[in-house]
Amino acid sequence: MKDIAGGVLELRAPPPVRHRRLGGLADLARNLVRLVTAAGIDAAARRIVRVSAHPLRVTLPAVQRTAQGDWSAIEIVVVEVEVAGGWIGFGECLARRGSTAYAGFIETVLRPLLLGEDLLDRRRLWRRMRSVLTGRTGGMLVEAIAGVDIALWDLAGHSAGQSVAQLLGGMGRRTTPVYASSINWFDDAAVEREVASAVAAGFRSIKVKVGRPVGAAQHRVRLVRQLAGDAIELSADANWAYDLHDAIAVGRVMADCGYVWFEEPLRPEDRRGYRLLRDQLPIRLAAGESDYAAVDALELIEDRSVGLIQPDVARSGGITETWRIAELAQCFGVAYAPHVGWSGAICLAASLQLAAAAENCITAECMVFANPLREQMLKVPVGLTGQLVDGQMPVPDGPNLGIEVDRGFLAAHRVRE
Repeated sequence: MKDIAGGVLELRAPPPVRHRRLGGLADLARNLVRLVTAAGIDAAARRIVRVSAHPLRVTLPAVQRTAQGDWSAIEIVVVEVEVAGGWIGFGECLARRGSTAYAGFIETVLRPLLLGEDLLDRRRLWRRMRSVLTGRTGGMLVEAIAGVDIALWDLAGHSAGQSVAQLLGGMGRRTTPVYASSINWFDDAAVEREVASAVAAGFRSIKVKVGRPVGAAQHRVRLVRQLAGDAIELSADANWAYDLHDAIAVGRVMADCGYVWFEEPLRPEDRRGYRLLRDQLPIRLAAGESDYAAVDALELIEDRSVGLIQPDVARSGGITETWRIAELAQCFGVAYAPHVGWSGAICLAASLQLAAAAENCITAECMVFANPLREQMLKVPVGLTGQLVDGQMPVPDGPNLGIEVDRGFLAAHRVRE
């Protein structure tokens, strides 16, 4: 037989098929899992049969200080959703205080709306949960929904055999740039130690807390630039410490020192203030961690009051609503960076999946202080400082969120009162 160029093509018979003998029940089970995962689980197996909430509290090894005060303990709620096919998904909702109230709300109000429903109907279930209370979207309700929603996306990954980043469409990222968060609002000696530690860990971007008085904040901005050197990217977070005039005064020093963004300088409700501040400073403003839904973020995004939007997946309605915010920001040319804060490992894993998928994600938050909720909740931790490579954090691999929760940790830190 001749090819196009006139040469002769030699036809060979295909090699004989050799069947590998399965190594017992373990191999058989693994192959069955692969087949089920590849095909997806059927509708009956996708029905939700159990929703449980685990209120957790840990004492931090070291007190953390922001402009809003000191924090010595943190609470969250871990949400567990099981379907008839035996798959279990985990989510997390932000519950800084009163985690037992959140857990009770999830199990008494939201659970009846979910039992018997298809795990894949995430958007319909989000709207159904939202409808239980009247009034503006936000507060404890949306934070509680976030925990359920993340668990449903985790389950969807199980069903499809894909990571959450792949389910969202994906950008093919295996790592994401991160910044060290945060240099505490302590004295200069403590700041010097914390900056040195972040640089030694390999971070190329560092965020510093600032507060009042204004003169102390301006000094801190200059000091951290001096300590970090010019090669390190710097940003600052005020946690709403200022009015417009004080924010301008601090922001101008930040701009002079080459900081790349100014985070939450004003109260989140002061939308007009953000527009005025944007016009006064040659520096990107950042906000969004205090917002609950895309409708909250729309005003800041649409008029470019901020150049960086930072929703927290454990507050902003879970992956479903946080993804809506990220996509909305992309439409208006606003950058996205997931906020993590003092949350736990499930929030962190979900944030890394979002960072891997979002077209406009430029960085993600990597907390550098010790927190058992982040370091001990998973059998194999993710997103820790020691996993940093060239300023990049690996995205959890494997299907769903890419994590395995340690049930012993849940039991040990459950709030009993």
